[in-house]
Amino acid sequence: MGSLTGKTALVTGGSRGIGRAIAERLGREGALVAVHYGRKAAAAEEVVGAIREAGGTAFAARAELGTGDDVETLWAEFDRKVLEHGGSAGLDILVNNAGIAPRSQLEDTTPETFDEVFAVNVRAPFFLVQQGLKRLRDGGRIVNVSSGATRIAQPDIIAYSMTKGAIDTFSLTLAKAVGSRGITVNSVAPGIIGTDMNASWLRGNKAAEQSAAELSALGRVGRPGDVADIVSFLASDDARWVTGQVIDATGGSQL
Repeated sequence: MGSLTGKTALVTGGSRGIGRAIAERLGREGALVAVHYGRKAAAAEEVVGAIREAGGTAFAARAELGTGDDVETLWAEFDRKVLEHGGSAGLDILVNNAGIAPRSQLEDTTPETFDEVFAVNVRAPFFLVQQGLKRLRDGGRIVNVSSGATRIAQPDIIAYSMTKGAIDTFSLTLAKAVGSRGITVNSVAPGIIGTDMNASWLRGNKAAEQSAAELSALGRVGRPGDVADIVSFLASDDARWVTGQVIDATGGSQL
């Protein structure tokens, strides 16, 4: 019996990186996990397989976030598949993890890039919650994945950083709005994590990895599991008295 046995979770962007680690950790704790993905079905099914091999239950759910009917598509897929996989209608844990991080300075950011990153990183989570609240059971959990970039200025991802600032404000205000139902809402703000998203400049580059590690008070680059463990705590009953908070998960970067 894990801490989340009998619970149902939806993890957006659950097919790789931090999202995959979160989905697998929630699965190990006993939750039925809906692994959302946008385009790479094989990657999502690999995560589902890993959860099942570890004794858990999971299914994949597709929707390309940032498009006109993204939220409706995802919830329709979730509603259908959760019943097919032995769950009951409804949800206990929503993890808004999916996001994009285009690298561009202020002067290089086009309106198209700006609109896209806000559509995926802000608009989608907002309306996923709006339409999901009727599915989310009282005492549920919402965890929004933010970024250490809201605390540490990084001009080369300025638009992305703005979206995560919006997410933190969303978490704060939403926590007040749904608190009467016993639902908690928190943000988790990772620093530099060794994921596919950072592979282009970090993986195999010893100088870049050392520089990234030196930013942390703990002297290493973060791992997806470091973040997943925090999300698992926030999703559990142990975190019942924590809401409206931003949990810094940067390993003490630039203290």
